[in-house]
Amino acid sequence: MQIIHPWRDLKRYAEIRLEEALAEADLSLRFLEEGLHRNAAGKAFQAWKAALAAAAASARESLRSRFGGKISTREGHEVGLVDWLIALMPTGRMWEVARALRGVYGDEVVLLTAIALNLHEVQYNGDESGVLSRYYSLEQVEGDVKELVERTRKFVGEVRKRLSEAR
Repeated sequence: MQIIHPWRDLKRYAEIRLEEALAEADLSLRFLEEGLHRNAAGKAFQAWKAALAAAAASARESLRSRFGGKISTREGHEVGLVDWLIALMPTGRMWEVARALRGVYGDEVVLLTAIALNLHEVQYNGDESGVLSRYYSLEQVEGDVKELVERTRKFVGEVRKRLSEAR
């Protein structure tokens, strides 16, 4: 599969990110079955991050006013900030993008981003004792992984529908 930048082919980029979201979601559940909670949390996070990027691509015009301006890529090309955010969906900007997408996709996009960011923290900090974590037990982590995966799959369907209506 060839990498497509959103500033070259926005719809194809969104479709690829949706495929990525589903693949990462499946992998997350496989890791969970093997008892690899941190890996499962990370893959669930990556699934949502890909879905959020696709959602941002599908709502690019409504995001452009909030994320105006230009940014230089590593290759020295100047691209719009909105396109750069869609392409990379940096973890530190996910909350801001989700809140901006609330008007298009509703409150669910914010809720799922919050769950994803909590799971991202588990992936990197992985406090098995539950003392320093937002999660008291691994069962809570499992519950959020399963919920995020299930709801990401549904969200992918919503984004696909929006993309097909835009054609």
